[in-house]
Amino acid sequence: MAYIEVDGLSKRFGRTQALDDVSFEIKQGEFAIVLGASGSGKSTLLRCMNGLTEATEGEIRVDGERITEPHPDIAMIFQQHNIIGQMSAYSNALTGSLQRNGVLESVLQLNDEADKILALDALETVGLLDEARQRVRRMSGGQQQRVGIARALVQQPEILLADEPVASLDPGSSQQVMGYLLTASKERGLTTLVSLHQVNLARQFGQRFIGLKDGRVVFDGYSEDFDLAVVDDLYDTADTDMMETDAGPVADGADGDGGTAASGGSEVASDEVKPQ
Repeated sequence: MAYIEVDGLSKRFGRTQALDDVSFEIKQGEFAIVLGASGSGKSTLLRCMNGLTEATEGEIRVDGERITEPHPDIAMIFQQHNIIGQMSAYSNALTGSLQRNGVLESVLQLNDEADKILALDALETVGLLDEARQRVRRMSGGQQQRVGIARALVQQPEILLADEPVASLDPGSSQQVMGYLLTASKERGLTTLVSLHQVNLARQFGQRFIGLKDGRVVFDGYSEDFDLAVVDDLYDTADTDMMETDAGPVADGADGDGGTAASGGSEVASDEVKPQ
């Protein structure tokens, strides 16, 4: 039985048709990859699924419930991390409880012990428990994205959506982030959709693939059917950059987990990370 149903989804921005009659179903617990070239509609699809963007036509249903606005059972991981650099990894992770506790309680960290334990557990899941007190602005791009994953896990979602989570990372960090995403999904029984453009990275981690081109689904299947012919159709060419093992070029200012995003060494925040 389908857990997520996308039925006839279309989205127009003025004269631009971002999504065109997109339909597919995802089973509970699947780790699915949404693939496509830039402008194919990947980000718009995930934003519609999270209720952040209103569809022009069609429906999205989760376990039979129609999604029309942000839902507490659906967490989103963004390409640009959307974390607060002046706060520690722990404090950022703790903001994942925002929907349960409200803005004031989260900002002042007036969370109960259960939420604090959740934040520490989430940081351990993504391999950052030892860096819990470190200010995020002193972390590498890969570490910052892992903090974003931890924050999403603290939300305690049933569904995890990740919009190009490794687009600005170097190859090593991309592998790590995708590995932690897969591990977290399996350990917590999450249904996960990750948008990517790196084909080999997708094949390494994905079990189910949704291919978008010009806002339409042109492939929907599993790894045994995902071959070079599908890649040719998605990208109009067997682009060697797409098929390399690495995650593509590093964006300006992006580091691997071996370095820091800013000079000056590690800075430790004063936030208390142990539950009181």
